[in-house]
Amino acid sequence: MAKGQSSSASGNAAIIDGRAVAARVTERVAEETRRLRAEAGVVPGLAVVLVGDDPASHVYVGAKGRKADELGFHSVQHTMAATTSEEELLALVEALNGNPEIHGILIQLPLPSHIDTDRVIEAIRPEKDVDGLHPVNIGRLASGAGEAMVPCTPAGCMILLRGVLGDGLDGLEAVVVGRSNLVGKPIAQLLLAANCTVTVAHSRTRDLADVVRRADVVVAAVGRQEMIRGDWIKPGATVIDVGTSRIPAPERGEGKMRLVGDVAFDEAVAVAGAITPVPGGVGPMTIAMLMANTLIAACRSLGQPVPNLG
Repeated sequence: MAKGQSSSASGNAAIIDGRAVAARVTERVAEETRRLRAEAGVVPGLAVVLVGDDPASHVYVGAKGRKADELGFHSVQHTMAATTSEEELLALVEALNGNPEIHGILIQLPLPSHIDTDRVIEAIRPEKDVDGLHPVNIGRLASGAGEAMVPCTPAGCMILLRGVLGDGLDGLEAVVVGRSNLVGKPIAQLLLAANCTVTVAHSRTRDLADVVRRADVVVAAVGRQEMIRGDWIKPGATVIDVGTSRIPAPERGEGKMRLVGDVAFDEAVAVAGAITPVPGGVGPMTIAMLMANTLIAACRSLGQPVPNLG
């Protein structure tokens, strides 16, 4: 059984342990951070910018900051009022662009509606865009030319897939359900680069169930709770579930909720060869890969080789 997998008590599939894989990635990041400090006197610097009072965003930003501190990064958080103007935010981005101690800039999304998100993302220097959303990074990823910053969640998905399949992705049929700029499109590009035959499907795809049934690899990132049923899964397929939705859980008590993914896990686990759970699958990889991207940005800024963090 590959690292990062555990046997399933409820079905046939191996359960891909995202927490264990994320812990290994962050340990490698910590090791390389110590090396960078010892050899170059530099630590990776991450600036996270939060605009507004969205409770979920505050939780996410706090988790990112704690992890950066834990790894020995130079970690800075800028919290701005919901009334912050677009020009004020752009001025902060420009200051961070010019700060040599900051190697990665992350703008926590969503931004307030009066701010043009695209304009703000495009203002970040591509080499500091650790979310991988700048058009230059998107173009580099699509073309395979230059050093792209890969969005964190797709990068983490690929590490989970490699943990199951190793270098055996050549020629596999992969179906990505979802076409977002943050997950669906970049993971399709990464799978193409790994020599998979890739179909990008979505909620309006005709005969979606039949399309998914062809897949040796399924990446579910459509944002609809338990949309992909167990009888859609090809026996033995590897399933990466990126979705997270909260649904009522009366069995846990009145008003309680639980997290589910885009895949009906209890059905799919009996059919798939390996599958990520929700929670505990893809989620932990996202913050781990943000840390990895920040370290990569620091190494590139110094002209140093990028370490293997997977």
